[in-house]
Amino acid sequence: MAVAKEIRSKISSVKNTQKITKAMEMVAASKMRRAQDRMRAARPYAEKIRAAIGHLRFANPDFKHPFLIERPVKTLGIIVISTDRGLCGSLNINLLKATLIAVREAEARGERVQICAIGTKALQLFKRLKYPIAASATHLGDRPQTPQLIGTVKVMLDAYRSGEIDRLVLVHNVFLNSMSQRAEVAQLLPVEPTGAGELQERWDYIYEPSAAEILDGILMRYVESQVYRGAVENVACEMAARMVAMKSASDNAGKLIEELQLVYNKARQAAITKELSEIVGGAAAV
Repeated sequence: MAVAKEIRSKISSVKNTQKITKAMEMVAASKMRRAQDRMRAARPYAEKIRAAIGHLRFANPDFKHPFLIERPVKTLGIIVISTDRGLCGSLNINLLKATLIAVREAEARGERVQICAIGTKALQLFKRLKYPIAASATHLGDRPQTPQLIGTVKVMLDAYRSGEIDRLVLVHNVFLNSMSQRAEVAQLLPVEPTGAGELQERWDYIYEPSAAEILDGILMRYVESQVYRGAVENVACEMAARMVAMKSASDNAGKLIEELQLVYNKARQAAITKELSEIVGGAAAV
């Protein structure tokens, strides 16, 4: 019965694992609902300010802000937002694959790359690949706040102002639904023009107190809003992916328990049959 005892031990171990994955699935489902609420609250502001900033490319202020000026790209800056923890399926794999594709394309064009890693998984990958990391932030938790991101983002913006970076992109996961998330690579700077058809033939903004002061403030808010939106969307994606991964793990554990139970029953039946045969054989010998 040594084999049967070993199988019983395996069944007990898998059942304990199943309890853990089931609990993690329920926790992720609860956190996902709250993360979705924060994501939905962040989206309208981020989309509206993106449209307003896109219109600025068609304006003619006395002051041309550096964030609005196209220039030859020698160095590409990438802000990548990943998770701090694993156990969320292929979420980080797809995100980091999209990031590496953007890096390889930039290198093929002869551009240098600087990385801003938000999240432990992205930081670990680019450290291992020995890419220059200009800034990083980790352990933002399930409720990322703008002040946690400002310092990291400012490093990249200062590098853009000084000419160390000529183009800045943001890579993060986009929440489609609880079963589907995708990685997105979006250009932050220079600001891309949008909505030309919505504007009148002759128009412009009136700036008070000055175009330089107004543009500097609103463009900073624009970048912060896009990065914050990426961070909260990434949390929603993480919780959804973890919920699905843990459900799959729980289901697989259930199937494994059924298979092990069948093997245990067969081993137990074989042991009983062997004992009966030995008893019958002994009786016949007497």
